Amino acid sequence: MGNPKAFLTINRKEAGYRPIADRIRDYGEVEQTLNPEDRRLQASRCMECGVPFCHWSCPLGNKQPEWQDRLYKNDIKGAYALLTATDDFPEFTGRVCPALCEKGCVLNKQHQPVTIRENECAIVERAFAEGFVTAHVPAKRTGKRVAVIGSGPAGLACANRLNRKGHSVTVFEKSEAAGGLLRFGIPDFKLNKSVIDRRIALLEEEGIEFRYNVEVGKDIPAADILNDYDAVCVAIGSGVPRDLKVEGRDLKGVHFALELLQQQNRVNAGADIPADQRITAKGKNVLVIGGGDTGSDCVGTAHRQGCKSVTQIEIMPKPPVGENPDTPWPYWPVILKTSSSHEEGCDRRWLLDTRAIRGKDGKVTEVEVEEVRWEKDAATGRMNLIHTGNTEVIKAELVLLAMGFTNPVQEGLLEQLGVEKDARKNVKVDASHRSSVDKVFAAGDASTGASLVVRCIASGRDTAAAIDKMLSDK
Repeated sequence: MGNPKAFLTINRKEAGYRPIADRIRDYGEVEQTLNPEDRRLQASRCMECGVPFCHWSCPLGNKQPEWQDRLYKNDIKGAYALLTATDDFPEFTGRVCPALCEKGCVLNKQHQPVTIRENECAIVERAFAEGFVTAHVPAKRTGKRVAVIGSGPAGLACANRLNRKGHSVTVFEKSEAAGGLLRFGIPDFKLNKSVIDRRIALLEEEGIEFRYNVEVGKDIPAADILNDYDAVCVAIGSGVPRDLKVEGRDLKGVHFALELLQQQNRVNAGADIPADQRITAKGKNVLVIGGGDTGSDCVGTAHRQGCKSVTQIEIMPKPPVGENPDTPWPYWPVILKTSSSHEEGCDRRWLLDTRAIRGKDGKVTEVEVEEVRWEKDAATGRMNLIHTGNTEVIKAELVLLAMGFTNPVQEGLLEQLGVEKDARKNVKVDASHRSSVDKVFAAGDASTGASLVVRCIASGRDTAAAIDKMLSDK
């Protein structure tokens, strides 16, 4: 720790976002960067606590104090080595992670946590720029072959770890490029896809084979994969979106959030989408149903497409602002989150339930919502939803359903593998991420349900360790 009193004399300084008037005109990343000297000063604020709750809060177990010190001392090579010892892809988490570590930072008791996420991103970007990120091809191969099905963060982390152990890894991806929701779900203004391409090129150089536009269970029978490989990792994500079964759901102009986000990302990548298939918010009143991050991404995308207005509704109560005694430090605080997309303009409303979608000539024109409240059942302690009967109509020509995901797709791969499912239809696994089928493992959202990128990377690493142990024991 270079300056043990830095946290007393230097305030938290965030890089901030590009001006709203500029950023809503393009899909470039909205977050800015600090100059290297300011970034070093931010790293110096780390107290190197006796009990580092940042480390405790991180699903990957990142050693934040150690690499903060390396960054402060301008040792980028050392900082990157420490960072990647626990995090395979800091360029992803440094951009899209909600930074659980910062919420656990002791300085967050004063709402001045170290800028851990931004520092992480700064380290990896300088490491790439200064030539410290190079391919590490295994010196020896074990002769074992592993199939990883799905190239989201869990699949990529699993493939990376196994390849480093010398196993021959093939990643099967049903889409045209790798990344999963990193590529097709997260908007470019939060994660530029060149960042993914850069990492995939490195993984290919290290010996991982990627097979695109191949859906196992459809294009290739699952039985063939089981016969041809010594181990299989299922990392297909939680791909079934939660639907809204109300009157008018089938009207034109009502879409799942990912339909919009995936299409726009593909358009940004150069895909030619016929005009009659384009989902666009241009000149429309947009209603986003669901108050989470995916809903927020829809808000930002709608602005960039030229919407007339955006309203986002949520059935749950509005979270507390700033402080929540029910989730004290160092736990993740359940408080109101305002994203860069919300700052661009959005009417956010809570305690509203969608009752019906109405339209004219087959196209959506408005949505009826009803005010609700939540009451605790004295006998069971459960919260019950109470409809008040107070309804209103929200005008909307585009309705986006952003209510989360329920489980992985069952048809095809999972049916053919015959793996056991849990109560939520996720792949049931044991403590070693092993499924009920011999040599089949599952990682990330496919086994846990929809979660965070950082948790998926951690799951992928743990699954790779379990697969490596099985192969080594054999």
